[in-house]
Amino acid sequence: MKLIYISMIRIISLALPVIMFSILFIGCTDDRASKPIPSANWAKRVVNEVNKDSLQFGKSYLSIYSLIYSETEHRTHNLTVMVSLRNTSDKDTIYLENSHYFDTNGNLVRSYHEDIIYLAPMETIEIIIDELDISGGTGSNFIFDWYASKTCPEPIFEAVMNSTMARGISFTTTAKRIE
Repeated sequence: MKLIYISMIRIISLALPVIMFSILFIGCTDDRASKPIPSANWAKRVVNEVNKDSLQFGKSYLSIYSLIYSETEHRTHNLTVMVSLRNTSDKDTIYLENSHYFDTNGNLVRSYHEDIIYLAPMETIEIIIDELDISGGTGSNFIFDWYASKTCPEPIFEAVMNSTMARGISFTTTAKRIE
């Protein structure tokens, strides 16, 4: 009887960590990659009317990397991306007509707003792409269509890519005006 009792204790002591780990692993599902993180309240930024005739138009291209290669083309690391949209004017409002996110193949992944939105003087808003969201791939990018006063400095669009999981990687990119 004593031998059976000791054997049962051994089985339980070996099985308990496995059972606990299984419960934790099964219970920890993460569906963040399927949904963009709500970075800005776009609906509160909608502008009903913009007199485009009195403003200059600009189109800016921003390269980002939600996924990078490491050592070979067969090993990759996911990165968190923070896209920063900055109005550098202390006087004028800037208007964003589009904030489109494209994947490596040039396919539209998502548009962040349907209507024209504003950036107040000296304001910064952000778009966050979760580390688990690799839908853009290694060559993803943004196109921003914007309007500003003719005397207003151009907006700045930058991205910070980082990961503490992948050896503490962190780097930035800056948009280039293409139109």
